[in-house]
Amino acid sequence: MYSFMGGGLFCAIVGNILIVVSTATDYWMQYRLSGSYAHQGLWRYCMANKCYMQTASIGSAKLPWSHKLTTEITGAVLWFVQAYWNATRAFMILSGMACFAGIMAGILSFAHFSAFERFSRSFAAGIMFFISTFFVLLAMAIYTGVTLSFLGKRFGDWRFSWSYILGWVAMLMTFFAGIFYMCAHRMYESRRVVGSR
Repeated sequence: MYSFMGGGLFCAIVGNILIVVSTATDYWMQYRLSGSYAHQGLWRYCMANKCYMQTASIGSAKLPWSHKLTTEITGAVLWFVQAYWNATRAFMILSGMACFAGIMAGILSFAHFSAFERFSRSFAAGIMFFISTFFVLLAMAIYTGVTLSFLGKRFGDWRFSWSYILGWVAMLMTFFAGIFYMCAHRMYESRRVVGSR
């Protein structure tokens, strides 16, 4: 049981670090713009060794087909891209918070306090890790879908980069942390049932 919890705690800590690094860094996408390489993250985009705050204009005003759109449609695209940035950011932050809460519950599951006998901390930790996994999955799905549908079309030479990949790895780590803690919970419950006989 403790080996499952230890493995789950290790996966969760690594996953939480990866979530924070992925969310904070500026390498979700790399592309060539005006003959030089540029990259962008959830908060900033960088060109010619200078970084700027991510706004709706970088996401939509330079789309190759935006000059053909009417004002109303361009406004809708601006709103959509801004909502996409905000949703991706929010789900990554929520994922990090859920993972951190799971880590706290996971650490407490090693202790045996009589006040918590009715509350299974290992089960709570597993649930928090699965919630974290779900939030990362939502963030990555939104980013991937919008990038492939809209943002990727404005650049001829682009690719996902290492911050984006860290997000997917973080999702796997939090998922396995949840699996480990659920296995620990099942082992604890089966031992308790056997011990009560």
